[in-house]
Amino acid sequence: MPVLLPPALGLFLDLLRCPTCHTRRLHPDRGALRCAAGHTFDIARHGYASLLTGTRATSGDDVAMVQARDRFLATGGYAPILQAVTRLAADAVPERGTVVDVGCGTGYYLAGVLDHLPGARGLGLDTSARALRSAARANERAAAATWDVFRPFPLADEVADVVLDVFAPRNPAEFHRVLRPAGRLIVVRPTDRHLVELRGRVPAMVTIDPAKEQRLHRALDPYFTVTVTEQVEYPMALVGLEALDLVGMTPSARHVNHADLSDDGLLPDQVTVSVLATAYQPRRPRVGACAC
Repeated sequence: MPVLLPPALGLFLDLLRCPTCHTRRLHPDRGALRCAAGHTFDIARHGYASLLTGTRATSGDDVAMVQARDRFLATGGYAPILQAVTRLAADAVPERGTVVDVGCGTGYYLAGVLDHLPGARGLGLDTSARALRSAARANERAAAATWDVFRPFPLADEVADVVLDVFAPRNPAEFHRVLRPAGRLIVVRPTDRHLVELRGRVPAMVTIDPAKEQRLHRALDPYFTVTVTEQVEYPMALVGLEALDLVGMTPSARHVNHADLSDDGLLPDQVTVSVLATAYQPRRPRVGACAC
């Protein structure tokens, strides 16, 4: 029996574009999305659209990572980060605005923003089909689709009021293309103090490049200007298996021997959460466009 079109995905049909043609709209057809040229993309029974074609990027979230992420985020440990993202987004989203979360994972931040913007709609993009199962049901107004951040987005020009990029890779040119002129890009990334206690005790954890900030601003500067930056930093107690989940939800999980993590005293019972959340405004005119 064909999968019915999820209501939240239906909200985005006017903005979606065929990933193959890039210009044609998509319409629902017997459990799939199809363009006028016949390119067809399945709608998974879990509610997300499978838009990726060809060689696919390796997902950062496998089943174990998604489960660890769901458990940890449910504790509220990153709630202050979500609050900062929501504050920055609220200033840019009109009553019936559009939020696109690139690298949305399980949809935690997208759903949180939509909870505070009752008239807005959201779309989460991620390579991980397993994470999108959660994202597709994170909020009744949040649609989800598989996509690779490094490819041109399957969206029309200037359709988003806010683009979220929380602990995710970035594509500045595409962020700029899909944002409205008065839109806002919100980027959240760790400082060198983020989870320093964990990184000090678990050598296999991924380190934070000290040149990360310089590279970020160098990449975004041709397309965006900084509007405001908030630093979110606080101590966070870890109870029970929360430290294991905190390690297991990150890319570090691929490098860590989980048997070693069971050693008594290896994992701390408190860590420092330290991130920067920056809102950017698109530069106008577009990069490379004639200013005459």
